[in-house]
Amino acid sequence: MKKTRVGIVGFGKTGKLVVNEFLKEDSFDVCWVMRKGQEERSKYASRLLGHEFDAGKIYSFADVTEGFFAEHQVDVIVDFSDSQGLHIYKKAAENGTAIVSAISHYEQSELELLQEYARVAPVLHSPNITLGINVLMVAAQILQKILPHADIEIVEEHFKEKPEVSGTARKIAKALELDAKEHINSIRVGGIIGRHEIIFGMPNQIIRLSHESINRAAFGQGAIFAVKYLLQQVPGTYTMETIIAEMFRKNIPVY
Repeated sequence: MKKTRVGIVGFGKTGKLVVNEFLKEDSFDVCWVMRKGQEERSKYASRLLGHEFDAGKIYSFADVTEGFFAEHQVDVIVDFSDSQGLHIYKKAAENGTAIVSAISHYEQSELELLQEYARVAPVLHSPNITLGINVLMVAAQILQKILPHADIEIVEEHFKEKPEVSGTARKIAKALELDAKEHINSIRVGGIIGRHEIIFGMPNQIIRLSHESINRAAFGQGAIFAVKYLLQQVPGTYTMETIIAEMFRKNIPVY
């Protein structure tokens, strides 16, 4: 069986776990891993993560020359770095390489650049790429239609050092057409990886939808799901939310 060639951008705390999930899947060949700095350059991510084989040679952003992506071709690039990564793999995207981006925040100009890529390649962008959080979002939108008069509040909890409101919480607010400043409640304490709760309040009952990431490896599993889906698609813009919504429609039980 021909393996899917993957390039991964980002090798920080989450990026390492994402790389490891791809390394454990027999259907993928992790061709390279790219990071901003020069740390561990030319080493193999697989060895650094405890595997007994060579895969995912590490490159720095500074190594990306005009011909880099022609010499190191992949079927898909998975981005867990930051908004700068978008510019690094511009040449690959313009040549039709599929892109999976899990970046929390892009400026408007960067979102427009993603749209440009999507004219010639399938591009999936979801700030939180875990399956669970996207099931939560779709379920919340369905519930809002069923209960249009319910009061809705969003609670997001993260580790103490996270300064900004999570991109996932902002996306939930946008999907539910809520003012983010008024309806997002943030909690920062301890080492919480990430927890999101959507509360629907009614006069005599309350419904709570919640999702918690207990291990950042969930991001890697979500990225693998996204890649398998995306490589079957034509050029265009995709999100985890639209994929899950499509699956909801196909699997609604008939009574």
